[in-house]
Amino acid sequence: MKVYIIGTGVNVGDTLTKEAEAAIAEAELLIGAERMLSPFSHLEKEQFCSYVPQDITAKLRACDCGCAAVLMSGDCGFFSGAKKLLPLLEEHDVRIVSGISSAAYFCGKTGLSYEKMKFVSLHGHSSNIAVNVKLNQLCFFLLGGDITAAELCRRLCRYGMGDVTVHVGADLGYPTERIISGRAENLTDCDICGLAVAITENVDALRHIPTAVNDDEFLREKVPMTKSEVRGIAVSKLNIESDSVVWDVGCGTGSVSVEAAYHCPDGRVLAFDRKREAAQLTEKNALVFGCDNINITEGSCPECLEAAESPDKVFIGGSSGNMDGIFKAVHGKNPKADMVVAAVSLETLNEAVNCFEKYGTAPKIVQISVIRTEKIGSHTMLKAQNPVFIISGGLT
Repeated sequence: MKVYIIGTGVNVGDTLTKEAEAAIAEAELLIGAERMLSPFSHLEKEQFCSYVPQDITAKLRACDCGCAAVLMSGDCGFFSGAKKLLPLLEEHDVRIVSGISSAAYFCGKTGLSYEKMKFVSLHGHSSNIAVNVKLNQLCFFLLGGDITAAELCRRLCRYGMGDVTVHVGADLGYPTERIISGRAENLTDCDICGLAVAITENVDALRHIPTAVNDDEFLREKVPMTKSEVRGIAVSKLNIESDSVVWDVGCGTGSVSVEAAYHCPDGRVLAFDRKREAAQLTEKNALVFGCDNINITEGSCPECLEAAESPDKVFIGGSSGNMDGIFKAVHGKNPKADMVVAAVSLETLNEAVNCFEKYGTAPKIVQISVIRTEKIGSHTMLKAQNPVFIISGGLT
């Protein structure tokens, strides 16, 4: 059977392409959500109301027609249900018909180019707003769920970006279309909700991933911190991907959490520490650095790891004598996780090596010795830091 997957644009009636109109005219069966099907109720065609991939494939198998069309909102290649549906249609002759996406339409309305824009869907994910705005001059957000335009602006204000310009659009392409623009701090009571999108303009965006951030940029108080040079090497050995889930066990000040969060703007960092002052300090540093993808848990490990999301990458900066329990918890969650341990004593080094060999493979070990310069009077002196062992490897 020939099956068209059609992007209907932002407004099914007004933004449908000529190619899409021809495909709908050819189809004997139309499938889609009610909002997609209603503009074609006047056509003498069978309609099946569903957007669930399994229901759609079952209907196609039961149908004896020669051509069907599945209608998707926007464009089939932009956060579309087509992604999950396509692998289930291998037995059919599938044709994709592109539509006008909400991003293309809204950028046209606002006069902004989207060639370097970061696209983020907040449907089911709400912890990746501030960090993406922090790293990118332009971000496009598909709003949804609890994340309204007002909540997005409140989040930006909480993470120190109230001066960012925000453009909000709702009911795009419909007679009820609304578009407003302003600073985030002035839109925290915005009443737009429902089918909405937003674009942020941050002229002060970092536009790079910070590595080995200077120690004095972090709030420290009396909580231990992984120093800049050690932190940079440790994070690099984790090989964090943009959507990784990272555990920072014994987070201390949260310096590793922050750098990891910048490396996974579409993922999450779960930070753990048994000391309340450390958990609170990590939260403060997350706010200072604009990392809303850091979630902090106060509690002893490995007990507090039981309910945590499965990790892809794990950094252990402090184990409080529970190294084996932490490794066991990680192995139980994801036996393929990459792990890095920072050790300042020979006892911790030996414990980490034994755990890698027990739950994974022989680790790689690096000793880092850092000497910094310090100005004393008219002389520049050398000041040695404590050597640190970085033990890294994967589990099996």
